[in-house]
Amino acid sequence: MMHRLPRIGILGGMGPLATADFLAKLTHATAATRDQDHFPVTVESAPQIPDRVAALEGRGEDPLPALLAVAQRLGRAGCDLIAMPCNTAHLWHDALCAGTPLPVLHIADAVAGHLGGACRVGLMGTSATLRSGLYQRRIGNAHEWLLPTDDDMTRYVMPGVAAVKRNQMAEAAELLRLAAISLARRGIDVLVLGCTEIPLALRPGDASVPMIDATDALARATIAAATCLRDRNHGRAG
Repeated sequence: MMHRLPRIGILGGMGPLATADFLAKLTHATAATRDQDHFPVTVESAPQIPDRVAALEGRGEDPLPALLAVAQRLGRAGCDLIAMPCNTAHLWHDALCAGTPLPVLHIADAVAGHLGGACRVGLMGTSATLRSGLYQRRIGNAHEWLLPTDDDMTRYVMPGVAAVKRNQMAEAAELLRLAAISLARRGIDVLVLGCTEIPLALRPGDASVPMIDATDALARATIAAATCLRDRNHGRAG
């Protein structure tokens, strides 16, 4: 008899290409030999969720009501847990968790499991994510965090992220590569790609240090969480 597998909900659309990338990485992270071994997934790509950076900078609408509405729809669709492939949106993680009974994984927790003994950690992300201290507050001060300079953010990182959203990948790749090289030269041990647009353009080898793709880390953590739910449910059924 085939037991019901947990259903993964993806609260996506921030942006759409990053959501598609997350779904591919979720599939690659699954130990499977046939279609039926994969977890069922419900994806809601909701690009109309208000811009998170604009909201944090006081020039845009609060995205929380839209995030909660999507989470509630995923719950009604039978999902057992939620993953949100957008770093900046995790600044609303606590409020989102308070508004849904489903567990919502945190992307910084997923990244923390890959940092190991790294001392000096470079972090690339949106201006809002970096200013908020999303990773630093969640993971703590066991690591020294190095961020792009204000000049690199203005010249490379934010224009690179915007270029990905416009689907201008060659431009994005060059801008983000320059930002990564600049951070690597400051003596970091590892570089965290803390925006789901960044790994769409930046590739391993673009800088002289190892990179941690937050999207991939979240995909692996999501599969691990779904696997725990599956095993727990099978144990009860047995």
